[in-house]
Amino acid sequence: MTLRFSVLASGSTGNAFYIESEQEKFLVDAGLSGKQMDKLFAEVHVDPSQLTGILVTHEHSDHIKGLGIIARKYNLPIYANEKTWKAMEKSIGKISLDQKFLFGMEEVKTFGDLDIESFGVSHDAAEPMFYTFRHDGKKVALVTDLGYVSERIKKTVEDADAYIFESNHDVSMLRMGRYPWNVKRRILGDSGHVSNEDCGIALADIISNRTKRIYLAHLSLDNNMKDLARMSVDNVLQERGIKLDLFDTDPKAPTALYEVV
Repeated sequence: MTLRFSVLASGSTGNAFYIESEQEKFLVDAGLSGKQMDKLFAEVHVDPSQLTGILVTHEHSDHIKGLGIIARKYNLPIYANEKTWKAMEKSIGKISLDQKFLFGMEEVKTFGDLDIESFGVSHDAAEPMFYTFRHDGKKVALVTDLGYVSERIKKTVEDADAYIFESNHDVSMLRMGRYPWNVKRRILGDSGHVSNEDCGIALADIISNRTKRIYLAHLSLDNNMKDLARMSVDNVLQERGIKLDLFDTDPKAPTALYEVV
């Protein structure tokens, strides 16, 4: 086995991502209730008590709702940067000192046979960051919750075997939708969320011959649809001569465990 992962849940109502190597098992974010998190783990036949730890991307509730519950229940270490710890402490309840760990931005940490690199993103949180995972020459990149994809981010995540990439909204649906203008402006802004088209443009710049799989993530329930996201991203990729299968994620159901080969 090299790397295996499942997008346990993805969307504005809750996000959680699971990845494992031969020796290590990590959860990234726990944005659903403790009960829902346990149900998602059961669906992919993963025992949460065996996790190495939980990595946190940022303090928004759709990423940390069940974090304290899961960490306390299974006595798991939590890794986050200093500003994120400060921003989320009141929301996650009491966590014992021996479960609190710092993972700085733009840092690489090695856990057994797994190298994890953090990188900063532009989003309206204290110090949001996402991760790439490397094991045995394979690379998986998790990239959501960002207003735009900078050249620095592209450099960090390029040439991965698999991507979990934000395709949050269709711009026309968002502009014509029911959200108040200040919310629309936030989503469309540099510290908001990436649209379907911008997702396609960014992916076209970073994928390579080794890229096998792309999951479109963090779709808005109000301003997007799975078919529309896939079609929009696919159109951009095909214009650049790129043909790749695109996979859905869901806010309530996990993707099947995928092994990167």
